[in-house]
Formats: sequence, C-alpha cells, structure tokens
Amino acid sequence: MAKAAASTSRVSKRTKERDAVTLKKLVGLADDVAKKALSKKEPVIDIPMRSRSNTIWDKKKGILEMGDASAARELFNLNQAKQFMQTLLHASTIKSFIEAEKTSSLRGVFYKAKHTVAGTKENTFDTQDESDPILEDLEVSLGALREELHIFAENRGTVVGNLTLVDKGDEIDCRRMGSGGYGIPSIVEPDVIQFKKCEAKFVLHVEKGTVWNRFNEDRFWEKNNCILTHGGGQPPRGVRRLLQRFSQELKLPIICLLDCDPWGHYIYSVIKQGSISLAFESSRLAIPQAKFLGIRAKDQEECDLSDAVKIDLSENDIKRAKEIAAYPWFEGHKGWQREIEHMLRNGFKMEVESLITKDISYVTDDYVPQRIKAKDWLE
Repeated sequence: MAKAAASTSRVSKRTKERDAVTLKKLVGLADDVAKKALSKKEPVIDIPMRSRSNTIWDKKKGILEMGDASAARELFNLNQAKQFMQTLLHASTIKSFIEAEKTSSLRGVFYKAKHTVAGTKENTFDTQDESDPILEDLEVSLGALREELHIFAENRGTVVGNLTLVDKGDEIDCRRMGSGGYGIPSIVEPDVIQFKKCEAKFVLHVEKGTVWNRFNEDRFWEKNNCILTHGGGQPPRGVRRLLQRFSQELKLPIICLLDCDPWGHYIYSVIKQGSISLAFESSRLAIPQAKFLGIRAKDQEECDLSDAVKIDLSENDIKRAKEIAAYPWFEGHKGWQREIEHMLRNGFKMEVESLITKDISYVTDDYVPQRIKAKDWLE
C-alpha cells in the first residue's frame, strides 16, 4: 500500500509539473496576441505546417519528421479570422481543463467550444472535423502533446499477454483479461501506465479485432510467450505509443500481421516511420525496427489458398500501391519493391482472414509460428 501511495504521489507531482509548463505556454500564446493588439499590430499566430511538403524523411533515424515551415494565422484575414478565433477558443478551453485537473475527449472539447456567436447566426464550430485539426495546430504550435493538453481520444485497441502493468495505480494482469482483453487507453505515458512484469519475448500486432479474437481464443500469446495487440485498423496514437514503449523500454520485437493490400502496407508504414499529419510526434510514435510478417503477395500460392480468397484490386488500390512504393523509405527497399510489384502482378489483394479457408486455426497454429521461426518478414 505504501509503495502504491508513493508511486501515486510521484505521478501527481510529475503531472503538476507538466501542467505548469503547459499553462505557461498557453498564457504566453494569449499574452502575445494581447500585446500585439494593444500595440496596434495585427495579432498573428504562427502554425507549423502539417503537410507532405514540410515533412522530412530522416534516413538515419528511420522516421518522418516535421520541417521548419510555418504559416501565419492572421486575425484580419477574412479567410483566417474564424480559425484564429477557434484556435484561441480551444486554448482557453484547454486552460480551464488543466486548472480544474480534468480531462476531456476530442468530442467533448468540440461541444465545450461550440456555441453561436452573440448577435449572429454563426457557430464557433459546425462539425468535429473543424475542431480536431485546430487541436493538432495547438499541439504543434505549443510544442505540447495532446495528453499534455488534457485531451484523450476514444479507446480503440486491445492487449492481452504475458504482461503485468499498472494503470493509474491499478495493477492489471494482461494474462487474465478473458475474451475481451485490456482496452488500450489513448493516454499511455509513463506517468499513467507503468510496466511491472513482462515475460513476453515479442509483440504480435494484428490489424483488426476480428483477427485478434482468433489469436486470443487460441491462446496464441500463452503458447508462444508474447503480447498480442490490435488497433482496430489504422492504430490510434495510444496503441502506437504503447507499441513504441514495448519496443524501447522492454526491448521487444514488434511483429505486424496486416492485410495484403495498400491499406495494410500503409498501416505498417505509419507504425514503422510515422505519418505525415503527425510527423511532429514521430519521435514518440514511430518504431523503425517493426517487422511486417504478412499477409504476403506470395501467400495465395505458397499457402495453397483457394481462388475464393482473391479480391480484385481496384483502380484506386493500384494508384495507392504505386504511391506507397514511391515513399522514400520503400523506394530503395528491394524487398518492399518486390512485394508491391508481386501484388500488382497478381491483380488481387487478400485479408488475413482468408487463411481461415485452410483451417480455422491455421493462422495461429501454422502460418505465424512458421514465419516467425523462419524470420520470414519484411523490414
């Protein structure tokens, strides 16, 4: 009990110190706007650009990083005035959350800030699609993580396996999570989640919850001494951050089982190198050592799967595959060039679930164990 109390005390102290830094940044943003207005200068907020043109591929680090380019958000520019207002409105909302020591969801922030401007019929925000990018603008402008802004996203991801962790003082045995597993929070920083005990030798990350259910039901993680995760398709930040912590802190290999299609290839790319829109967070999300186990373009023939598993590539699939092949981190990789060319030559894509045509547990009993033993993967 004493240890738990001491841990909670330390976490609380770290959180308060972090919040003090974030508050100072928020107040600094407001002060800068006020000073410019009082000195009869146009208030302007510099927003780092989250675009492909401002994304740099750091080959040595193996991650995408944000460049130095920024755009001025001007109050007196009719095309930018609303976004200027929205930026300060969200900043004020975040300040209130920090001061109240409360957190809110992305959806909650949207509703908190949404109202009709007095004397007009104009809403501050019409949809959440307007709200979320403004919050990301604040993240990069303040140099503060979303977690530091007291904002969380919907939980979308699950973990089970030979791991015991502590979540806000509660001990979680991921070996005893039943059929549902432990839902991965959107905030998984060390001041929230600590790793207490881990016997696992690797992490198997699968694309979808349906595939994860098969692995969990077959107790794959127990038979193969690993941790099993999924991210509900494109993994959210919380899942990617947890995977990175597994890699960096526990030194566990991250092995990915994803669909054989441009979407699966893109998901792997995001896990490994980071994404363009979140390049400013690559250092805490990307896992350059991540491995792509499958499913592979060779598998329909090599695994003797029926023709029924084939899903014709659409024109959009073909276009996307060629775009992915041209990514700098794939462009010079012979293995990935062969993989994408093979898929295009096949003219079809495949899902991990297609392996069930061999046997309901073929993927857990044969496919993955054999590929891991042979180290048959792409990096």
